Amino acid sequence: MTLSHSEPDTGKERPGVSRRGFLGYVVAAGTLVVAADVGLASSASAAVPSAPQPPELYDLNDALTDAALPTSQLITVTINKDGSASFEIPRAEVGQGITTSTAMIIAEELDLPVEKVHVTLAPARPELLFNQLTGGSNTTVSTYTPIRVAAAIAKQQLLEAAAILLGGTAERFIVKGGVVTAPNGKTATYGELATKAASSTTKQVQLDPSKLKGSSEFKVLGKPQNRLDAHDIVTGKKQFAMDLDIPGALPTMICRPPTLNGTPKAVRNKADVLKLPGVTDIAIIPTGVAVRAETFGQCIDGVRALQVDWGPGSVEGQNDESVLANLRRAELPLAVPKVPVLAKTVEADFEFMFRSSAALEPYCAVADVRDGSAEIWAGLKSPIVAQGEVAQAIGLPQGKVKVHVVTGGGSFGHKLFGNHAVEAAQASKAFGKPVRLMWHRADEPRQGRLHPMATSRIRATVLAGNVLTFEQRHTSVETSFRHGLGEMLTSVATKLPTGLGNLGVAEAVFVLSQEMPYNFGVVDQTLTETDQRFNTGSMRNVYSPDVGCANELVVDMLAKAMGKDPYDFRMEFLKNDKVKGVLRKVAEVGGWGKKMAPGTAQGIAIHKEYKGASACLVEIDCRPETVNRKVRDGVTGPRVTKAVIALDAGLVLNPRGIEAQIMGGFADGLALALTSSVHLKDGHFLEASWDNYFYTRQWNIPQDFTAIAMPSNGEQPGGAGEAGVACSVAAVACAYARATGKVPKRFPINHDDPIAFEVKSFVPPVPESPTDGLSHTY
Repeated sequence: MTLSHSEPDTGKERPGVSRRGFLGYVVAAGTLVVAADVGLASSASAAVPSAPQPPELYDLNDALTDAALPTSQLITVTINKDGSASFEIPRAEVGQGITTSTAMIIAEELDLPVEKVHVTLAPARPELLFNQLTGGSNTTVSTYTPIRVAAAIAKQQLLEAAAILLGGTAERFIVKGGVVTAPNGKTATYGELATKAASSTTKQVQLDPSKLKGSSEFKVLGKPQNRLDAHDIVTGKKQFAMDLDIPGALPTMICRPPTLNGTPKAVRNKADVLKLPGVTDIAIIPTGVAVRAETFGQCIDGVRALQVDWGPGSVEGQNDESVLANLRRAELPLAVPKVPVLAKTVEADFEFMFRSSAALEPYCAVADVRDGSAEIWAGLKSPIVAQGEVAQAIGLPQGKVKVHVVTGGGSFGHKLFGNHAVEAAQASKAFGKPVRLMWHRADEPRQGRLHPMATSRIRATVLAGNVLTFEQRHTSVETSFRHGLGEMLTSVATKLPTGLGNLGVAEAVFVLSQEMPYNFGVVDQTLTETDQRFNTGSMRNVYSPDVGCANELVVDMLAKAMGKDPYDFRMEFLKNDKVKGVLRKVAEVGGWGKKMAPGTAQGIAIHKEYKGASACLVEIDCRPETVNRKVRDGVTGPRVTKAVIALDAGLVLNPRGIEAQIMGGFADGLALALTSSVHLKDGHFLEASWDNYFYTRQWNIPQDFTAIAMPSNGEQPGGAGEAGVACSVAAVACAYARATGKVPKRFPINHDDPIAFEVKSFVPPVPESPTDGLSHTY
């Protein structure tokens, strides 16, 4: 049986979910299948003492949720003959745990054990339009109501079938663990009722909103739940793209150009490379030369042996400073006069260098293109767009391309793009054989998606103990949103040659996500984007790590200018209770204000986004003996010795999942503040693997670490996947400034240190294949 729901049109204003009735659909099927349609109505309100910014009234999550509503009735919950429930979630699982939290939602409304709910990933479904985009920490925010309504309607239909089978009325039945018990003692399982509740034709049903459980009734939601796939992950049973057994699909890798976005012109020694052990096929594709072999090690040997004539790249001869100079030329002037009469001006100027998304799993995809059709398997957060791009790349109608969404080993934004799926399809078409394509780890920082270089300039004015103005001009290398909003129309619009379509999306994302939750008088934050030559993407938390770090450093500067403690200053000027709550919590748990040794300090910072609020407190050690410590093959520098991070995510579905997400967010923030960036020199990026791209390592993680999921509140869950990044970057930066007495201007702070690694070759583009699988892998 399949159910869907929508709101009946009464012709009157519909004030809120708690007062709405839901329509549902029992879909024609052999067992009970239910879909939910929550309709198009939405409401937004704000009550703040000063002029609200756009995100306070209507933020990015509102926009993504509203875009998903029209097709919510196409998402179905199925009750199976064995009494279990099945659901294909139209989002990508990339480590954030949404398959577990979704199973919890369905289990709660159906009164089923979580283990009896099977959540899988939906393939590309063009009819879902904007409802199959994974991003903006929006999955739970946008799917929570449709999924629980569909599950509640399914339960309602099962109880009506039970009333016929067992006698009595559904209101008097007791449901526990998927078993319905009537007052007369008779029982029936969901499995027994599934076929009886099914319908031979699709019919409309209605759900009284009171049938939805309130948070006070929850028995599953709000309780810590381990990831349902955790055991499979740690034992190697979990199936990622490269684990799939697709007949005939052999390992394939790409020989890539020595400079960014160079193009292949000719292969001089194809016949010789084809004679190497295991190598079966070689073909030029638009992004390089594809090599197919019996093993990935043999692919690497083939890639290294190729002699390729390359066309120029997109940034030939460019380096960090030349790109930065281009950004400076694009900066808009600050509008507030530099020295207003009687007021004090606080100014700052920050630079943020290129950074790699550094997902644990590099780009991977399996493709089988034969006989006028194509089938793709990959981790994809915009599968509909990937489907269309694959179709265009290999000259097939979109309907002839089937795209399976596979769990991804991390994403941090770059799996919003289907480059790997397109390359796999192009290689498979060229070979006439299926392929298992994997990017080399060295390819990721050199040719993959990067967080763009940016500058952020701020001017604030202070008078009589108040902040009168806060002006921020954020200027960035273009952030690519060419995946659009998850479907082909907006994707095509963002790819128009002028670049204006992409800029329009970028500006909308910036306006709907960036918020200064302080009473700072007139607040003006603007974005300017320029330079389309780089491969960029909305790396985790998109603009917020840079914007938030700059903001919170200036907040500390304002506190100092007024002679106030950074914590006290924030509590005085913050206008949101949620933000005050998380700030108060980390200050209490972290022991804010304690005496610190010279060269060490505490830092504290906040962030408001995703319908919630986060705060972080750290302690940092910048003493010479710590900064100059030696770690084998590592970059050391300042050491964060303690961290406390708290997140208020509204209605908490799985506190353990939230804790895991903010742990990961802190690791990202720590890296962005201290160590992780790529260096552009002579048209190519120097970093080429995790041994020289210095993401957070074990020796960087504070030994004293506390992650806090604030108590559940309200009836609406907020986003957690990205919420911990910005406050973590900012807290570390603020601590560093207090410990050294110098506000950092460029991030990460080690970027200008002497290069601490031997740069890998650009021709050949990858290191030698590993010999022992352990100490010499890259």
